[in-house]
Amino acid sequence: MHSANMAVVRRFSFISKCSLSVCLQLALVLLAAGGALLPQMRAGISCGHDFDFHLVSWMDALASWRHLIPYPHWDVSANYGAGEPRFVFYPPLTWMLGALLGSLLPWSVVPLAMLWLLVGATGLAVRKLALEFLAEWAATLAGVAAIFSSYLLFTAYERSAMGELAGGALIPLLLLYALRSAKGHWADCNSLKLTVVFALCWLTNLPLGVMASYLLAASSLLVAVVSRSALPLKRAVVAVLLGLMLTAAYLLPAICQERWVAASQATDDPGLRIENSWIFGHHADPRLAEHDAELHKVSLVGGSMLAVLLSAALLSLCRRGCRQTVSAHKQLSPAAWWLMLLLPLLVLAMQLPLSLPLWNLLPKLRYLQFPWRLFLLLEAPMALLLMAAVWSFGRRLRVALVGLLLAGCGASLWVASHDYYQRCWPEDTVAGVLAVMHTGEGFEGFEEYAPPGADNSMIATGLPAGCLTDDPTVVLGQIDTEGANPDWWVEQKSCRVVAGWTRNEPELRGMELADGAGSVMILRLRRYPAWQIEVNGQPAQWAAEREDGLVALRLPHGPVKITARWHQTPDLWAGRALSFLALLLLLGWWGSLSRNKSVARPCNMRISRGKSASNL
Repeated sequence: MHSANMAVVRRFSFISKCSLSVCLQLALVLLAAGGALLPQMRAGISCGHDFDFHLVSWMDALASWRHLIPYPHWDVSANYGAGEPRFVFYPPLTWMLGALLGSLLPWSVVPLAMLWLLVGATGLAVRKLALEFLAEWAATLAGVAAIFSSYLLFTAYERSAMGELAGGALIPLLLLYALRSAKGHWADCNSLKLTVVFALCWLTNLPLGVMASYLLAASSLLVAVVSRSALPLKRAVVAVLLGLMLTAAYLLPAICQERWVAASQATDDPGLRIENSWIFGHHADPRLAEHDAELHKVSLVGGSMLAVLLSAALLSLCRRGCRQTVSAHKQLSPAAWWLMLLLPLLVLAMQLPLSLPLWNLLPKLRYLQFPWRLFLLLEAPMALLLMAAVWSFGRRLRVALVGLLLAGCGASLWVASHDYYQRCWPEDTVAGVLAVMHTGEGFEGFEEYAPPGADNSMIATGLPAGCLTDDPTVVLGQIDTEGANPDWWVEQKSCRVVAGWTRNEPELRGMELADGAGSVMILRLRRYPAWQIEVNGQPAQWAAEREDGLVALRLPHGPVKITARWHQTPDLWAGRALSFLALLLLLGWWGSLSRNKSVARPCNMRISRGKSASNL
């Protein structure tokens, strides 16, 4: 009896020590995420290329929530208050998370909180992937190394691309469950998790969704070949079909309504074309001078990652022996090794002009806009192989190499704070954006969300809600500064009568006039087919398609009541139905796994069954 009690005590003591160790490791990763943002905590948030886009989206989404619109579609502040259907086309995960943080925290700290969550999630996801092959502390340090990878810091500081930062956390999980697909049952919980992660990629960022699709296809095919089993391919098919069904509430309307906007602007602009973004490219066209400077910087980022990754792989191979490393390595499974070795070579090939036929032939691949976006796929493999190489040495040398690695993390952060950090203009700071939000002046819009044939640069700033005129094509505003949008003020007399909204909500507008006088009303509202506009309870008569894309209506004589209401289109209801059906299937799947222990049990098994390396 006494011996049995001692065994129980020893077991609980072991569990508590393990729990303490795990907590310390998780805390270290999250602390490293905070450390990676120290320059922004000290000098202020970095106003990267996409900073204003995301911040305004978060604020407008929260404003829609406060009008009891759980899933908004119209961004009201874009195009200086005329709006745009941004939320129809931009995946919801990051702007909903930003709006949620804005409802809980002061806006001054929301961007940093968002960055910390996404960067910390990346470190934790890489650690989870690395735990399949490495010792616990090695996996933890792999998560830290991923946080300080040059592409992640470039994305966080220079670009402020929240979707791609979230992708840094999702790609390692996609790799994890794709590599696990050689074991178990095609309908076990690993397949379920793979489905959810794949869906989250599409709900985060469209280029990320495209990359995740091709990465899943390539990794599943590789695992199938190495394991000589069709199981990985079955799992991939299930994940893609059910994952896309889960995203249908967002994805189906975005696909169906793409013809209503100038979506080609996202890929046709010279600076966004694949052909102009090969690694270390240079162009004689002066319009691409700024693009080339950015391209050179990101080429150095990707080149350094490729050099570290391939060097770590070769070092580990030389330490262990090629045959032993690929076939009988105690930490990395054969499929994982081949994937970690082939993926950087494939990413490198896709940065060169010789890959242009693939960019043109493979569906939707050009949505990436820049070949160097594929460097995102290297963050996890680089960190994992780097720690695999370090852990192949003895304990004493390993400690020295870890110290050298931490010094490298510090150097990477120094480069980010000096070369990638973007200082904010006063109007781009959080305080500046909030001030504009309070005035209702609005912000610049994005060309890919404009009506076909409309020009965002023609929309005047300072427009009233309604402008009554006799000419439906009248130019509103005057250009005072070259390259800027026109400015409107009442003394220009381009409007005979200026009207305001009697009801002004994100997806419901109202206006009343004592006499329409048979004239034309130009609304400060961008035309979009989902808007149902009525005049005195009847469908409105359109006067013209204006160059600035604003709504122009024919009004009758006498009192006029104008109502603009956002219409829930059939594709939206169809997408919601598909997502709801997929959610029911997912819940039923999860319930069956809970009951069927024989199918659920393999989910707890590691990819590699061999012993992990010793701890630090």
